[in-house]
Amino acid sequence: MASNGKRRVRDTDLYRSVFHPGDRFRRSEVYKSVVRHPPPDTPRGRAMTSFHNLFLHIYPVKVPREVVGWRATLRLGFISSVLFLILFISGTYLMFFYRPVVPQAYLDMHDLHADVAFGQFIRNIHRWSAHLMVLVVFLHMMRVFYSGAYRAPRQFNWVVGVGLLLLTLLLSFTGYLLPWDQLAFWAITVGTNIAGYVPLLGDNARQVLLGGPEVGGDALLRFYVLHIYVLPSLVVLLLSVHIWRVRKDGFAVADREDEAALDRSETSPREEVEDDARA
Repeated sequence: MASNGKRRVRDTDLYRSVFHPGDRFRRSEVYKSVVRHPPPDTPRGRAMTSFHNLFLHIYPVKVPREVVGWRATLRLGFISSVLFLILFISGTYLMFFYRPVVPQAYLDMHDLHADVAFGQFIRNIHRWSAHLMVLVVFLHMMRVFYSGAYRAPRQFNWVVGVGLLLLTLLLSFTGYLLPWDQLAFWAITVGTNIAGYVPLLGDNARQVLLGGPEVGGDALLRFYVLHIYVLPSLVVLLLSVHIWRVRKDGFAVADREDEAALDRSETSPREEVEDDARA
């Protein structure tokens, strides 16, 4: 009788509104029009939660247990994405105090260190995150290469990853000129002069980058547009395709386990006896 009384109390609207205020909202038509999947308390509910979510649908519903362990991937791809997000946020803050014109660019960087609240701190975060992103993306590529994760059916995703590595290097290169100091000026001068010696496309590529015969205001504006708009947009596009292909192609860890299981199943009894004898 006491248990029945407690159940009746818990089923009342007053009890639910006090102890479970979200239940009433979940039963409303507004919530049902936005969230169209069942509760994620069953395998079907968890799958539908992933399929109906704009941000989660590019991730797999289930992953092998070994992938969850950090030793399988070292989380290098995830770390690269987090660093890119940090660069996006910190770079957006720096844009409020920067003008890509000569000589205001150098003066703005000086004011950023001296007069802007947390200016030097945010700039250092941006600079070190850029250095770390180049390192982590390179290590991620090396990990994929040495683990053989670029092989079929993941050749296309390997090409996408190479494109992301090149975009990361271009982001670092274009951002180097924006402080407009002596180090940035001469570094870009040397870099563009090297690009000018590329056969067939060298002179045209240098002209497109600099907008003239030497590093000046046109080059600063072009590097700013590439660094702020063009290259980050391409990174977001390729990164979305990259994550989506990871879901579609599966995980290389699972393939290696399947191959190992197949090798064990194909071992003949004679080989097993010989292995036991050698042991």
